[in-house]
Amino acid sequence: MVFAYALSYALLREVTFSHWTPLAGLRFAVLLFVPYRYWPALVLGEFLPLAYRGIDCASTYGWLWASTFMVPPIALVMPVIRWFRERRRLFPCTGQTSINMFLFGTLTVSLICAAVNIATFSLMRGPLADAYPYKVQTVAGWYFLGNYIGILTIVPLVLLVREEWHRFGRSRLWARLSGSPLVLDAVCLLLPALALLVWLASGLASQASQEARIAMFLPVAWLALRHGWRGAAVGGTAASIAVMLTMPAVHDSDTLHALVFVAFTVTTMMMLGGRIAFLHDRDERGRAEARLAFALAQRNVHLGEIQLQQISNALEQMSGSIQASYTQMFARLRTLLPGTDERTYHRQAALTQHQMYRLADSLYPTALRERGLSAALREGSMPRALDEAGMAYWCDIRTDALDKLSSSVQTTLYRLSSEAVSVVCAQRNVSRIHIRVRVGVLAGRRCVALQVDGYADFDRLSRIRWGNLETLIASSGMGIAAIKDRAGVFGGKARLKILSGRSRVSIMLFDPDIF
Repeated sequence: MVFAYALSYALLREVTFSHWTPLAGLRFAVLLFVPYRYWPALVLGEFLPLAYRGIDCASTYGWLWASTFMVPPIALVMPVIRWFRERRRLFPCTGQTSINMFLFGTLTVSLICAAVNIATFSLMRGPLADAYPYKVQTVAGWYFLGNYIGILTIVPLVLLVREEWHRFGRSRLWARLSGSPLVLDAVCLLLPALALLVWLASGLASQASQEARIAMFLPVAWLALRHGWRGAAVGGTAASIAVMLTMPAVHDSDTLHALVFVAFTVTTMMMLGGRIAFLHDRDERGRAEARLAFALAQRNVHLGEIQLQQISNALEQMSGSIQASYTQMFARLRTLLPGTDERTYHRQAALTQHQMYRLADSLYPTALRERGLSAALREGSMPRALDEAGMAYWCDIRTDALDKLSSSVQTTLYRLSSEAVSVVCAQRNVSRIHIRVRVGVLAGRRCVALQVDGYADFDRLSRIRWGNLETLIASSGMGIAAIKDRAGVFGGKARLKILSGRSRVSIMLFDPDIF
């Protein structure tokens, strides 16, 4: 650990100067994720290259400067990072990052590192130090900007990889990153745009170069608005490096202005992106809760249908028991009252058995259970009740995919057809019922559309036996509101439309099963 960190520190120090300090980003990142037991090794790993450089330059700037220079800044940053880790301010939960706390930590660590650098700078002695043309206030601004930009260049990418790691795991991380829309936008749009701006800034006049550097914030803003703080992290890293590639001299004022503008842009976009990500996560949680609620309601519908099927089977068995009881009672009556007319009792027994059968069939149609939804819509209890009442009925099903729907949707579709027929017949101005059923795919989901039309034929209307439909209307006629509620359980909609001489109920359902 000591030599690995020392080597990384020494390599990054070769590209580090006052207003470009990626060492601050390395320091911040390792303290966030390295266990506490390795922190002394990090202090030693940072001390080794600093001690070598301090001893080497002591004769030039003085031993007082060298002794201050060899103090590892990581030791002064550790209490701040430990506070973030212990209080869980930066990571409120697993796989989630608080961007506001990260920016606050970036500001705090940048101030600490800049204070250490200024203290070291103020102790420089010798001819080279006396000939240095810049004041302490100017150098202080450079050091703060360099540490701040250095952290924003490295740490947000590390936080992004951490979130993806916790979300998808190590095995799927590469596949996730390679197919991520953020990576595709960065490779296809961000990098070419920044490359063009770097070329323009390097080959144009001074004023145009400055405009090209400042224009590098545009891809950062676009990525942040599109992908939240993650887009700002990727765009900020690329934009910072692109600005540094266009720097003609170490202390070029135009480059410093561009770095300040990029730092401001990245900070603003990360704050805005963090808010966008928060709102997006809240919407995702809301949609997930809605999906769970829909799934729970659909399971309850399925359980309710199972209970109705059990009750229907029990009623059918009870009907057979009643028939056996009537047979035994007729045998006793024939012995006690030989002159009794049995036909009246047989008719009453048959009528009771038929009513119980119709009740059982209305609870859970036998045709639906045995032959599927198409047979239930054409030959079930509802079509038979309409036929017995003298009403014309036609069911138009032009698909073979109806039986591929889930059992819950099929049962709900049959219930909704009965409800819709009851709504259409409620005003008693209908003599012909026409049902259309279509199955298709909408937005990648299998859906089914049900349309119930009621037509008024006045010649036939006077011959409708509405008394035979009282049971159907009373058992199913709960109104269009109930139809909308039942359809809403499966993400569908329902609408009632009344025209001259015709009433129409249109219903659409979505199948929850994946096909």
